[in-house]
Amino acid sequence: MHLNTITPASLIVLILAKYCVCDSTLKVDKHDVTLRLHEGETVSLITESNFTASVDTLNFIVQHSDIARINLTTIGLKILEPNVSIPLQITATGAGKTDIFSNTTNQQINVDDIYFRVTVFKVASLNTISTIIGWVYFVAWSISFYPQAYINWKRKSVIGLNFDFLSLNFMGFILYSVFNLGLYLIPEIKEEYSVRYPRGLNPVQVNDIFFAVHAVILTSFTIYQCLIYERADQRVSITARVILVIFGVFVIISIYLAAFAVIHWLDFLYFCSYVKLTITLIKYVPQAYMNYRRKSTSGWSIGNILLDFTGGMLSMLQMILNAYNYDDWVSIFGDPTKFGLGLFSVLFDIFFMLQHYVFYKHSRYEDH
Repeated sequence: MHLNTITPASLIVLILAKYCVCDSTLKVDKHDVTLRLHEGETVSLITESNFTASVDTLNFIVQHSDIARINLTTIGLKILEPNVSIPLQITATGAGKTDIFSNTTNQQINVDDIYFRVTVFKVASLNTISTIIGWVYFVAWSISFYPQAYINWKRKSVIGLNFDFLSLNFMGFILYSVFNLGLYLIPEIKEEYSVRYPRGLNPVQVNDIFFAVHAVILTSFTIYQCLIYERADQRVSITARVILVIFGVFVIISIYLAAFAVIHWLDFLYFCSYVKLTITLIKYVPQAYMNYRRKSTSGWSIGNILLDFTGGMLSMLQMILNAYNYDDWVSIFGDPTKFGLGLFSVLFDIFFMLQHYVFYKHSRYEDH
């Protein structure tokens, strides 16, 4: 290029190139910071070996300044050297959850990975109690499938177990497994989630996968028992079949829409979860009505109900403890879906217990 052909725009590009390198990279040593109220923790901002920047600044923005603060809100990039670690002090000022993220006017530097998810709790012991409660209700829900299978085996009969409840439960846990496995194992969907929620944690954990797959296996086994044991004239009702077909068509259409890129696969997984939530709302009705019609709970496992009730109560207790400890009542009252579903299930469990121990306790009804 001859000197007399250099335009003003080209000159600006050359000047910027002199001061910035496009692959300059910053990172932090951790993203998740958990603090007790009024305490702090030191984290690190790290410059990688290829870091070069002689202009601009890096700015930290605290989403909720009443929850946490950081000691350095602005760092001059020109003073940084490659392969160095800059300590940053994050201090908890209030209970709750907040993000600390960053920006810079230097477009050559990637700051997508420069953020912290800060969680501040009030009482350390409540964290331990919450964790213990979480494992207890996980175990209670996981083993709640066994009493019904045992009763079926002992009686060599499934009379009294409602097939509508069983079929709805089976579809619900299949879709719940699809949601958990897809969001946890499929890289493309995990990438979609990280793009949509850049600083969000994947909501699926290993125990979620275990519970869902375990539920499918045990429900499948119970269905097998329905095929080999005495069942009289019991069958899946037309109403339940129509509901299952509607759900099935909805899921199949969602698969096609995702396959042809009309929606994201992540949206398909969310649709599966919505169907699962709907099933949770309606699945108990057929069994409750069957017990009422027969005036008996014979063949319907009360052990299943007691374990489900234990799990549901502990789940809600954990949510309340966490809401207090993290000053996060909005998670219950602002978005009541999870708490509401837990409460709904517990109320049905109470109704089943009333049927078993009060309303029909003297009944010796048996189908022949």
